[in-house]
Amino acid sequence: MARFEPAALPELLPVFYRRLFPHGAYGRWLGYGGAAKNYFQLREFSFTLRDDIYVRFQSFGSPQELERELQKINPYKIDIGAVYSHRPSQHNTVHLGAFQPMEKELVFDIDMTDYDDVRTCCSSAEICSKCWTLMTIAVRVIDRALVEDLGMKHRLWVYSGRRGVHCWVCDDAVRKWSPALRAAAVEYLTLVKGGAETVKKVNLSEPIHPFIRRSVNVVEKYFEEYALVGQDILGSLERWDKVLALVPEEHREPLQSDFPKKRDSVQRWELLKGKMERTRRTSNAGKSAPCYADWEIMLQYCFPRLDINVSKGVGHLLKSPFSVHPKTGRISVPLDLQRLDQFDPFAVPTISSLCHELDAAGDDGEQEDDGETEPKRRVRDYKRTSLAPYVRVFEQFLEEMERARRGEQLRRSDLQGDF
Repeated sequence: MARFEPAALPELLPVFYRRLFPHGAYGRWLGYGGAAKNYFQLREFSFTLRDDIYVRFQSFGSPQELERELQKINPYKIDIGAVYSHRPSQHNTVHLGAFQPMEKELVFDIDMTDYDDVRTCCSSAEICSKCWTLMTIAVRVIDRALVEDLGMKHRLWVYSGRRGVHCWVCDDAVRKWSPALRAAAVEYLTLVKGGAETVKKVNLSEPIHPFIRRSVNVVEKYFEEYALVGQDILGSLERWDKVLALVPEEHREPLQSDFPKKRDSVQRWELLKGKMERTRRTSNAGKSAPCYADWEIMLQYCFPRLDINVSKGVGHLLKSPFSVHPKTGRISVPLDLQRLDQFDPFAVPTISSLCHELDAAGDDGEQEDDGETEPKRRVRDYKRTSLAPYVRVFEQFLEEMERARRGEQLRRSDLQGDF
């Protein structure tokens, strides 16, 4: 893969926006099939330009107008905001208080830095294949709950380009949700609570909610390989003391004396887990109180950590899919949930590698393409690069959403025909 140099961005971005960015599919997404006559025109975009110049409240009359602007200014980063009561570009001309965010996708932002207290391999903005499993678990846990518990259908999961993932829930009804409803959804999806000074961040008590049981089932599939082997969370006295601090005192002391007799993290975990399972069996017989310390540990070390402020604010901006990350050069690409366990953030194309692929493909056939329209030529361009499968994931998401929209329109017209 061609090495990315941030200094090369000014010369690479014009090629990216002219020949690689999926303008057509992007416009289809944010237009929502003409959800309202001026829906796209009321959407806020913000751009980060060279030298960290930040421009907010941009709006465009059509996807084609946005495309022309992107090709003209070549932003380092694109953020998407709300659909407003008035055109965001005219917000200074509107009476104070009248300019309000009306709708936006329900979004989730999961960032690896929020797990620094429980990962041993990396910290801060660094990631590796070991800790990336936390993002896989987060997507699995949250996506299952969005569909099965909250009844949501149209979710677009996107790699941020560096150290996290974003989710855009695009259902028509959900886009109209108030901040209170959005905050309630995040609260439902939150189990890890408390800041750096809080030692025990997950506290479970009976009756255990089905959401918690199902989340534990998801985490369990990854726990041994991620936490016990990859992070080796019970590999040394210092590490297992940190874990045992989450166990009630009456169970902690026997484990502290038995742990050194075991060979590795896996054996120590089996001991701890067996002890907790026995408390639950005896509690069913009415002999003792049940203890869920093993579940609490699994959840504290692996459960998704959401930023509530990103999700609850209708006016909050979030980085756009297919944006270029200015530090890594990686493209913010949609995730294929069918192949989520195989996703490798380090294999995501960078703007440098894509431009290199275009060069390698050569300008073959360009002479005979004089009559070809620019959109057709661009489709051919990105299809000759490693961006193609990610654009296909995005298009499949759009096709599913458009199919559902047509089905709903047919259902409504049938209902009206019945009267």
